Amino acid sequence: MNALSGTELPIYGAGDQVRDWLFVGDHAEALYKVVLEGALGETYNIGGHNEKKNIDVVNTICDILEDIIPLEEGSYKDLITHVADRPGHDLRYAIDASKITRDLNWQPKETFESGIKKTVLWYLDNQNWCNSVKNK
Repeated sequence: MNALSGTELPIYGAGDQVRDWLFVGDHAEALYKVVLEGALGETYNIGGHNEKKNIDVVNTICDILEDIIPLEEGSYKDLITHVADRPGHDLRYAIDASKITRDLNWQPKETFESGIKKTVLWYLDNQNWCNSVKNK
């Protein structure tokens, strides 16, 4: 939404922080599977097996927007600004999600690329709702 409005896209440091990305629909399905089939008292890590650097995520979103709603001049990537990193900012968050695959036969259906595109399209299709949340 910031890119569409021409607002800067701040990235902490170089954007090298790594996170595991999981499409929301896959997350909801995993939670449902744990409720129905998980062993009582057990803990299951839910992950997407999609570790990406923050800067790569933002670049991917910008590329998707360029394909769908290209700017007349410049690029959405021109909005990326690097800001001072937060003190103590973790370089990587990682989990081992093998237990849910092994015990409950669950794995995400979406790749990072398919999930992020579906997410961007959802935001584009629901801009009124996004703006109402943003303005509250």
